[in-house]
Amino acid sequence: MSSVHAMENALGITVDGPLRALRRLLYCGEWIESHALHVYLLHAPDFLGYEDAIQIARDHPAVVQRALQLKKIGNEIVATLGGREIHPINVRVGGFYRVPAKSELTPLLDRLQWARDASVETVRWAATLPFPEFEPDYEFVALRHPDEYPINEGRVVSSTGLDIAVHEYEEHFFEEHAKHSNALRSVHKNHGAYHVGPLARYNLNFDRLSPVAQSAARDAGLTNVCRNPFKSIIVRGVELVQACDEAVRLIQEYTMPGQAAVPVVPHAGTGYGCTEAPRGILYHRYRLDEQGIITEAKIVPPTSQNQKQIESDLRQFVASHIDLPDEKLTWQCEQVVRNYDPCISCATHFLKLHIERE
Repeated sequence: MSSVHAMENALGITVDGPLRALRRLLYCGEWIESHALHVYLLHAPDFLGYEDAIQIARDHPAVVQRALQLKKIGNEIVATLGGREIHPINVRVGGFYRVPAKSELTPLLDRLQWARDASVETVRWAATLPFPEFEPDYEFVALRHPDEYPINEGRVVSSTGLDIAVHEYEEHFFEEHAKHSNALRSVHKNHGAYHVGPLARYNLNFDRLSPVAQSAARDAGLTNVCRNPFKSIIVRGVELVQACDEAVRLIQEYTMPGQAAVPVVPHAGTGYGCTEAPRGILYHRYRLDEQGIITEAKIVPPTSQNQKQIESDLRQFVASHIDLPDEKLTWQCEQVVRNYDPCISCATHFLKLHIERE
């Protein structure tokens, strides 16, 4: 979606009305399936003392069943609009290759209304988990839209006062290499590490959440500010409520557009796009030639934007919890990384912690 927005920006194309609503619905499905996977199957085992979700299923089958049903509903939305559950193929520059009839979306409503209730229960359940005391002084960065909780569009804002258009992104952020890693780490110029993702979106856009999502957050004991990254599991639950609630509204209000895509005429240009992937802002920039062929591309994913902050969290957490036994400290350091849900491969057990005590 970031790619499509960047291409459309380069070509001077605006997609609005039902087509814009369908794209938002598609992203709601992605948020639902991704957040359900992370909350229940990747992150919850850390809090409950299990190695994986299979062990949770033995003792708490209803919890895992709820997770799988939530994820399935998200996948169904993505498949219906995107053509398949993983790496959708139906989105194109200017709109979609095919748009659904209302009758194709309406059957999802009953299950989405169940999912909204199940998401409220997810928030309530997540709030009962044990949370270490840990509240770094983050700079949060996210999109902000004047009318909506940010998903597809908005300005790039931060908790330190940044407020820029997407095309200004590279004037304020750059990627650096670290000697100890092959990964690129994104940095806010003159500021350093920063935090993107659900916690950043929540802190910068609480007032844009729907009433049911705000109510779920408050009932879980959250205010409009949450700085504990371990509590991101609650915030992801709040975003589950938001995504389900918005998906219901979008389907109820949907009218089939007259065309699946607006006309596209290739020409030279440079375009910029930024959307809120489940893990945080995803920035794309493309330069096109006269035939519309991409001659230069830059992609900055959420994980590289969080990389430096994750490393900072690990240093701070170890320093304040060095008295923990090695095994427990290693477990909680893995959890520090998983707070960010960096990706499927990085969110599994991988950390090798070597401790020298004097």
